[in-house]
Amino acid sequence: MKRRSPGALFPLASGLLLLLIAGPTVALLLAVPPNAALEAFASVSAREALRVSLIASSCATVVASLLGVPAGYWLAHRQPAWRAAALFVLALPLAFPPVASGIILLHVAGTRAPIGGWLAAHGFPLVDSLAGVALAEFFVAGSFVAIAACAAFGALDPLPEEAARTLGASEWRIFARIALPAAAGNVLAGVAFAWLRAVGEYGATSILAYHPTSMPVAVYVALSARGVTPALALCYGFVLLATLVLALQWVLRRRVV
Repeated sequence: MKRRSPGALFPLASGLLLLLIAGPTVALLLAVPPNAALEAFASVSAREALRVSLIASSCATVVASLLGVPAGYWLAHRQPAWRAAALFVLALPLAFPPVASGIILLHVAGTRAPIGGWLAAHGFPLVDSLAGVALAEFFVAGSFVAIAACAAFGALDPLPEEAARTLGASEWRIFARIALPAAAGNVLAGVAFAWLRAVGEYGATSILAYHPTSMPVAVYVALSARGVTPALALCYGFVLLATLVLALQWVLRRRVV
């Protein structure tokens, strides 16, 4: 039987999607020469903002991974109703407007809030601190790891895990020796996207911890003070960061798959 051609609809839709998504980024790369981006990051303020973003987003992603990967494994083995309810709660911050996320965090972690006030009184303020930047980034991006891990573990063949249980292996040993190596590629993808989401977070960060200045806040400051062109030069850095992270994730995924 002759195989039917998919027709022109599917490649047309794919091409249009790529054009709409990638087109603005290509326009950015064409508008900003690499030397202009290097000059933008030569300033002390830009380098400091990059340092703050790298430290805060890395801390947020490490915590999200330490909690989210085991949580994703546990959720993948729960009843569908409980798993759906937990994933709904985890996905809520992804649906909040960024400003709303910042207001929610300020209500909990602000200096006049019970938790935030107690921490500030003991020398660990969250408002306008590096810890506050990391907290805001964790709140908006931490769910990516758990959701991706749950999907990755849920897609595995259950037979090796069941065989290990019948042989008396502990749940932690099954997770570390069987499930995690098998799902590592997809889990790494979730971690990479969580980091990218964290490093690009502006709304919640600007409300809870406008200082120290992170990269997204620095872009807004450049736009407000000097216009579109200097802000575009800083945006170039996000393209480079995303390219590096996705390339590294692709290399690691090929090694573990």
